[in-house]
Amino acid sequence: MTLDITTTVEANRLAWNASAIRHRQSREWSRQLAGFAQASFSTLDPVITRVLEGNGVRDARAVQIGCNNGRETLSMLALGASTVTGIDQSDAFLAQAEELRRVSPQGGKAGFVCANVYGLPDGLAGQFDLALITIGVLNWMPDLSRFLNIVASLLVPGGRLVIYETHPVLDMFEPSGSDPHSPKYSYFRTDPFVSDDEIVYDGSATGKAPPSYWQFHTMGAIVTGCVQAGLQIRELTEYPHCNREVDYEIYAGRPAQLPLCYTLVAAKT
Repeated sequence: MTLDITTTVEANRLAWNASAIRHRQSREWSRQLAGFAQASFSTLDPVITRVLEGNGVRDARAVQIGCNNGRETLSMLALGASTVTGIDQSDAFLAQAEELRRVSPQGGKAGFVCANVYGLPDGLAGQFDLALITIGVLNWMPDLSRFLNIVASLLVPGGRLVIYETHPVLDMFEPSGSDPHSPKYSYFRTDPFVSDDEIVYDGSATGKAPPSYWQFHTMGAIVTGCVQAGLQIRELTEYPHCNREVDYEIYAGRPAQLPLCYTLVAAKT
C-alpha cells in the first residue's frame, strides 16, 4: 500500500488522538500526574538516563521530537536540562502534556509545539543543543531520510541527537501469533503495517480507532539516514531488554537472545 506522506501522517494523527483517552484512564497517567509535582521526578529508564547524562543533557536546550504526552520531555528537566521543548502533532496528547507541565515546579522551562514534523513552524532551526527521539517514533515516519534531515536542522553545530528505539529486528515477529518465535515478516519489508486498533502500550484490550500506518526501517537505513543528514555517529549500542509494549517481553531472557532495543548517539558536524 502506497500513500503520500500527508495522507499517512494525518491518518496517524487521527489514530493517536483517538487513543489518547485510553492513556489518560491508565494508572500510569495517575502516577505521572502525581510524580511531576516533584522537580526530581523522571519517567526515563536507567539506560536512556545514562546516555543522556553522558551526552550533555545538563544545561542543554533540549528538544524531543514525537513527545506524546510530554513525560520524557519534562523528565529531561530532572536531569538538568536548561529548557525543554516537545514536538508532536497530536493535540489530544499535547493537552495531557500541558497538564503535566502545569503541575511541575519546573514547568516554566518547558514548552510544547503542535505540528506535523514534516512542516514545522519557523523559528526552531538551529535552536537546540540536544535532540531526543524515543520508542516507536521512527516507525511512524513514512520518509525516514527527510525526517532525520529535519531533526538535524534543529541542532546547533556540535549538537547531539540521542535515539532510544526498539530494534528493527522485532518488526519481523508477531508476539500474539500462533508461532511468535518464528519470523513472520521480512526484515526488508517496505509496505507499512496497517492497524485499526487503539494504540496502547500496556497489553490492555483495545477498541477500534482510525487506521494507522507503522513503517518498517532497517538499522542500515537509520544509520545511513543520520550520516546523510550531516550527523556523525558517535555510538550505537544494542541491548537485550525490551522497551516496547508488554507483549514483546516474551523475547527477552532467551538462550539465543535477539537484540530488542538500541541507543544511537550522533553529533551534528
